This record gives sequence, structure tokens and C-alpha cells, in this order.
Amino acid sequence: MAMSVIWTGMVVVSVVWGLLAGNGPAVAAAAVEGAAAAVQLCLTMAGILCLWMGVMEVMKRSGLADRLSRLLRPVLCRLYPDFKGDRETMDAISANVSANLLGLGNAATPLGIRAAQRMAKRTPGVASDSMCMLVVCNTASIQLIPTTVASVRLAAGCRTPFDILPAVWLASAISVSVGILAAKLFSRVWKK
Repeated sequence: MAMSVIWTGMVVVSVVWGLLAGNGPAVAAAAVEGAAAAVQLCLTMAGILCLWMGVMEVMKRSGLADRLSRLLRPVLCRLYPDFKGDRETMDAISANVSANLLGLGNAATPLGIRAAQRMAKRTPGVASDSMCMLVVCNTASIQLIPTTVASVRLAAGCRTPFDILPAVWLASAISVSVGILAAKLFSRVWKK
């Protein structure tokens, strides 16, 4: 809700300022051009998202998602020790991490929500340390294949949309590491 108000306010202020400055035709032209670019970007991103959602479904049906979940389980059990015995919650967390690894932030969101809902059953109305860790890991996720960013670059006319991989890997590894350390530190500080 707050973001809707902020974005609406920014648009209204921009349009009013443009009109007061005597740039009405330029504002109208920019609005039409921006709308056209937004539609084109959405279609490009939808195609890439559909492709990777299909890949996720194939992984799920072929059993590869279960194998990936088992591969991630030792790390995830250390990050979420309260839920290491809860297979359904750990599977939801694993699916969230898998989607984030493929750069599918939009697809990872419902999986993260499902994991958070399962976690919330143990501590209703309170964000547990594990739930805070989930939010941190989901927000600062490691991305092996940044599909969303690549699709935006492709839509903008980039011929090599994946040439940013080393920078993405480094930045996402650092952000996740710092986020996990901060979550662990704050969980200890607030328990005292």
C-alpha cells in the first residue's frame, strides 16, 4: 500500500511539474513511449519467465528438484535448525532457494510465502529467527542464472545479456554472506 502511494505521488508530481514548466507535449510523448516500452519489456520477461517456470516444472517431475533439495538440505538445516525435522517446510525452502538460484525472483516469491506460512504456524504473530533468515536469504539470494536481469538487458537490445555473470555471482555471494552473518548476529543480540 505504501509503495503504491509513493509511486503514484511521484508520477503526479512529475506530471504536474512538467505541465507547470510548459512541457505538456513532452510529458505526453514520454508517457506514451514509456507505456510502449513497458509492454514490450513485460512480454519479453514473460517469455523468459515461462521458459524457466517450465524448466522448474520439468525438474520437479523428473525428480531433479528432489535431488537438489537433498543436496541443499545440509546447508539449509544449519540455516533453519528449528525446521530440520519438518520435511514440508524444508521442501518449500529448498524450492524457494532453487528458484532464486535460477534467478526467478517472481517464481520464488510464492514458494517463499508458502515456507513463511508454514514457519508462522509455530510462532503465530511473531517473526522467528528462522523466518527472518528466510526473508534475508530470499531477498539477497545467490543467483547462478540471473534470468530476470538478462531478460531486461535483452529487451533493451543487449546482444550478450549474460556477460554480467561473474559480477552477479560475486555480488550475490557477498550479499547473502553479509545478510546471513547479520541475521545470526542480530538473533543473538536480541535474545539477550
